[in-house]
Amino acid sequence: MLHPSYTDLMKTINSEVEEGDTPVVNSRYSIVLGTAKRARQLIGGEEPFVDARGKKPLSIAVEEFSKGYVTIEPEGEAEENVPEGQTV
Repeated sequence: MLHPSYTDLMKTINSEVEEGDTPVVNSRYSIVLGTAKRARQLIGGEEPFVDARGKKPLSIAVEEFSKGYVTIEPEGEAEENVPEGQTV
């Protein structure tokens, strides 16, 4: 079983969206794509934002999303500078 759950990850990622705005993530598919992309970045040499000892890249990516260190941005906003964390 994946912890945290998809619904918990969706709530975390959409937490900064103001009421009435379109949520960044609407489905599990978006979560899967975002975590897979971050896992590929980690495999490619990116530094993890959490303790990675003994963990697989996908587990690290899920933990980063759940703690808010990495976010999914709507298309078009990903190119903007992000002061903290990583944008996927």
